[in-house]
Amino acid sequence: MTSTDSRPQAHPGGGRGAGAKPAGPEVVTNWKNASVRVFEGHEDWVLSVAWDPTGTRIVSGGAGDQTLRIWDAATGESLQTLEGHEDSVYSVAWDPTGTRIVSGSLDSTLRIWDAETGKLLQTLEGHESGVLSVAWDPTGTRIVSGSLDSTLRIWDAATGESLQTLEGHEGFVRSVAWDPTGTRIVSGSADGTLRIWDAATGKLLQTLEGHESGA
Repeated sequence: MTSTDSRPQAHPGGGRGAGAKPAGPEVVTNWKNASVRVFEGHEDWVLSVAWDPTGTRIVSGGAGDQTLRIWDAATGESLQTLEGHEDSVYSVAWDPTGTRIVSGSLDSTLRIWDAETGKLLQTLEGHESGVLSVAWDPTGTRIVSGSLDSTLRIWDAATGESLQTLEGHEGFVRSVAWDPTGTRIVSGSADGTLRIWDAATGKLLQTLEGHESGA
């Protein structure tokens, strides 16, 4: 059963944000009225959260329950539970239109879901180990993923085809992001480096060093 704790609590600063509480199965948001809203429903840790483009819904990925949940950001109601992954869901992201969600899991797959119906649209397979990070390009036609296998992959979001495998990191790839033009990708790795890649060719453009531990 999903419940919402809407009791106002002091919170420093304004704005709003969403975060996964590391100690339990909760999604926490803070709003401009300085209250904290707790969304409960996952059976274990919440590992990833993301707002939809309109700011009206939140998607979350769970560890032990291996599910995604879509929430009404205003009421805290759980709108959909998306089931299909066979291990923890480490990363979630909305497409630019807010109609699809991509998730990355320790089961080594990415999955694309219909955000309205919760239907599974695509299962993307190719990584040799768990997927830790996913991101849509600005046009919603490609997805990049980072994995425990130390690679990035670029995928065609319509067909599920793996377009590029980007190799070079010497540790798992924990974070990936597109630039605003969709022509470059940046990745952060446990090898302590960031790397910038050409999204069309897969060529490594720059290696950024400076962190003393994983990036």
